[in-house]
Amino acid sequence: MGSKGRPYRTLVVDGYEVLVGRGDEDNDALTFEIAEPHDLWMHVAGGTPGSHVIVRNPDRVEVPREVVERAAAAAAWYSKARGAARVEVHVCRVADVSKPRGAPAGLVQLARWKSVRVRPEVPGRPDPG
Repeated sequence: MGSKGRPYRTLVVDGYEVLVGRGDEDNDALTFEIAEPHDLWMHVAGGTPGSHVIVRNPDRVEVPREVVERAAAAAAWYSKARGAARVEVHVCRVADVSKPRGAPAGLVQLARWKSVRVRPEVPGRPDPG
């Protein structure tokens, strides 16, 4: 079954389900309706437009760094920063993401986060070089 009609695409990284929003309204639905508080949330830093990316974490474990980096690379790929060599991506728990009152679709604020720097790429695609 494909993800047609869903507000996100689904990728799998080392057994972790990674959900990628398709647009501003879809990002909101993904972050605030679909994701669980203990899932990881990612988005490119610096106000660059891009998809919200969720790493499902049903077992509430420490998500391996490799999974975080590959999901962050997908967040960078599905953003306006796709052409950059390295992109900073904010990573936090969904519980630390909130919507400011009256904010437009897709705009959120973070209570706390970490940053990772990655090269934009889609997990599961062969490295072009």
